[in-house]
Amino acid sequence: MLIHPWDAPRDDDWQRWLTTHDFGQLAVNGPPGEPPYVQPLHFAYDTARGEAVTHLARPNPLWPAVEANPDVLLSVVDDYVYVPGPWQAEPGSPPEHGVPTSLYAAVQLRCRAHVVDDPARKAALLNRQTGHFQPEGGSARAAAGEEPYGRLLAGIRGLRLEVTGVRAKFKYAGKRSEEVRDRIAAGLAERDGTRDPEARAHILRRRTS
Repeated sequence: MLIHPWDAPRDDDWQRWLTTHDFGQLAVNGPPGEPPYVQPLHFAYDTARGEAVTHLARPNPLWPAVEANPDVLLSVVDDYVYVPGPWQAEPGSPPEHGVPTSLYAAVQLRCRAHVVDDPARKAALLNRQTGHFQPEGGSARAAAGEEPYGRLLAGIRGLRLEVTGVRAKFKYAGKRSEEVRDRIAAGLAERDGTRDPEARAHILRRRTS
């Protein structure tokens, strides 16, 4: 992923962003002669511990690949929008000369994967993940050997992803003039489509920070 200086995160941008963008794709090296395995999944990122936790069904074909090579990549992309060419035309140039583009946020976490099979540790991992998605509660806590989830633990394996490297990109017209950024923000506000408000917020925040 190419990251220009004007698209780089500022301070802990990416960490804050991951606390609310918690669905991504886990890429694992495939066996020799095979392409990488890519698994969509929910995860919970723990800023303090520098790790993400998740789980998958025991029959998932990803497990042998993880055990053969635990160096994996967790990729998250969101807040993406299409920007029409005229919105990007610089002052003094015809609108039709503007170049269309995509705006998006992307975080790639290089991780060391740790498989969790011990029932008690697996239950603790599940409770961490559930606590992230349901902080208000509403579900019983998992505990090894106890209802309602104890008997289901054997059907899954936990996965603790220890972050060893981060590449993050917030591509929101950072190299464009203030006039163009304002025009894009106004266009997004008027269009008000899916993810347009989120992309506009990134433009405005990065313009003032």
